[in-house]
Amino acid sequence: MATPSALDTLIELATKETDEATKRLGRAVRVSEEAQQKLGILQQYRDDYAARFQETLSNGLTALSYRNFQLFIEKIDNAIAGQEDVVRSSQQRVAEARAAWQACERKRMSYDTLATRARDKEMQKQNKRDQKSMDEHASRITFYKR
Repeated sequence: MATPSALDTLIELATKETDEATKRLGRAVRVSEEAQQKLGILQQYRDDYAARFQETLSNGLTALSYRNFQLFIEKIDNAIAGQEDVVRSSQQRVAEARAAWQACERKRMSYDTLATRARDKEMQKQNKRDQKSMDEHASRITFYKR
C-alpha cells in the first residue's frame, strides 16, 4: 500500500482534477442552457411571425408579400433547425463533462478510501503496540512485586 504522504498527494491531485472537471461541467451546463434559451426565443419569434402572417393573410395580401412571408418563415425554420443541432451538441457535451466529473470523483473517493484504510491500519498497529507496552509494564510490576 502507498505511504500516507503519497496518498495525500494523490488525493490532492485528484481533488484538483475533480475541481477542474466541476468547472468544465458548469461551463457546459451554462452553454447548454444558453443554447436552449436561444432556441426558445427563435421558436417564440417564429410563432409570433406566423400569427402575424395569419392575421395579415386574413386582411388580404399581395403575392409578393405572401412569398416574402414564406421565405422569411423558411429562414426562421432553418435557424431553428440549426439551433436545435447546437442544443443537441451542447447537451452531448454536458453528458460527456458529467461522465468525466463522475470518473474524477470516483477516483478521488477511492483514494480517500485507501487513505482511511491506511489510517485505520496504522491506528490498529499503534493500539497493538500500546497494548503490548501496557502488558509488559503490568508484567514487570507484577514480577517486581513478588
